[in-house]
Amino acid sequence: MATEEKKDVGITAKKEEDMPEWFEQVCLKAELAEFSDVKGCMVIRPNGYAIWENLQEYFNKVIKSHGVRNAAFSLLIPESYFKKEAEHAKGFSPEVAWVTEAGDSKLEERLAVRPTSETLICKSFKKWLRSYRDLPIRVNQWCSVLRWETKQTKLFLRSREFWWQEGHCIYETKEECANETILFLNEYKKLCENILAVPVIAGVKTQKEKFAGAVDTYTVEALMPDGKALQMGTSHFLGQGFMKSFEVQFLGKDEKMHYPFYNSWGFSTRLMGGLIMSHSDNKGLVLPPRIAPNKVVIIPILIGKETEKIVKKAEEIKEHLSEFNPLLDNREEYTPGWKYNEWEMKGIPIRLEIGPKDVEKDQVVLVRRDTGEKDFVKIEDLKKKIPKVLDSMHENLFLKAQKLLKQNTVVAKDFGDLVKGIREKKLVKAKFCNETECEDWIKEKTEGATTRCMPLDDQKIEEGDQCVHCKKPAKCIIYFSKSY
Repeated sequence: MATEEKKDVGITAKKEEDMPEWFEQVCLKAELAEFSDVKGCMVIRPNGYAIWENLQEYFNKVIKSHGVRNAAFSLLIPESYFKKEAEHAKGFSPEVAWVTEAGDSKLEERLAVRPTSETLICKSFKKWLRSYRDLPIRVNQWCSVLRWETKQTKLFLRSREFWWQEGHCIYETKEECANETILFLNEYKKLCENILAVPVIAGVKTQKEKFAGAVDTYTVEALMPDGKALQMGTSHFLGQGFMKSFEVQFLGKDEKMHYPFYNSWGFSTRLMGGLIMSHSDNKGLVLPPRIAPNKVVIIPILIGKETEKIVKKAEEIKEHLSEFNPLLDNREEYTPGWKYNEWEMKGIPIRLEIGPKDVEKDQVVLVRRDTGEKDFVKIEDLKKKIPKVLDSMHENLFLKAQKLLKQNTVVAKDFGDLVKGIREKKLVKAKFCNETECEDWIKEKTEGATTRCMPLDDQKIEEGDQCVHCKKPAKCIIYFSKSY
């Protein structure tokens, strides 16, 4: 073993034994992120940011196909803006960080460091909107936001500063606004399942769990391997409350003034925490191939006089496979085995090994990151073979995660079932009265289980159905679990 190699560089914690420690090690050792010197904040390293860039690239195409344009708004929001929408201000008050001084001078008005941008963007809508001909207005912002979390913070999953996109749209009619609120929710579902290979449940939040100031909040929820739910994206139907608070009006076709209808929607770097936790293993990161910045790593087996010939062939393969953004690891100071372990830890979907005999046979050894399966592939066939392997990997990762979701979802017929399910770290489906007081009782009695969502595709309530807890008439079907 070369002197530069270290025995402790791999993942030392086991996913099935100590998931928090395992998750942190994967994030740090795969060089995705690290802790900032500011408590509760993080630094996203280039490996991690490349994944975020791919998410941006994919979703920008999606939203632009729906008429959404990107914009940028101020980081700082005057306190008076928050006070205009009372429910919104109350909901975010505990999390807001305030700027009160500039240099040696006290500010006349406190400025909030952006926790979300509804209030600020509404002021712009007021300036931009004149008549029904201006509608709909659809904008999106990619930025970071600051929420002064007091809970234990975790890389990607829960940090004080995080990165996200926030879409904001206003419409002439309630129907159009409501339809597009669901449209963007469905785009999040497609993103999670078709790109990240993470199955999600689409549903609506309770009034207790909805976004502050919303009429309705829709969500896509995933289940992590430790039995906790993770909110992967939300879409809010905000109605006309913000429009009235900020006096956003337009001249209608009837020559009268009207308030538009408003929605907002977003996903954050929490998605990255979800995909890391869902797919990765005790060797390190496993990246869904459709979001992986580098689909392939090429590792030449360097042997004496053959080295130059092998490296040359590896470089030819790299150029031949440029569409997969391949990496070439031709470092001589590390053994092939050490390199295999490193790139497995960093999650590259496909490894191509090439040694002297492979050069002679014009082939490589192709190794899948998800299963470890090996295959001998002719170099001329790689361009056709690799896309098939990548699609197979995506399907395998999705089906594995889907199986976990199904196996860890239980139906509670009574409160005893619900408590048992929560204790066993399950996602519990139950009939519910949908009353906030009952929701609070359940959270207290289960030591922290919350409602996740009322699934949009399953709300069959029959006469006589009772709430799983209070036995009052059931009004909905809902999922309960503990969560991140």
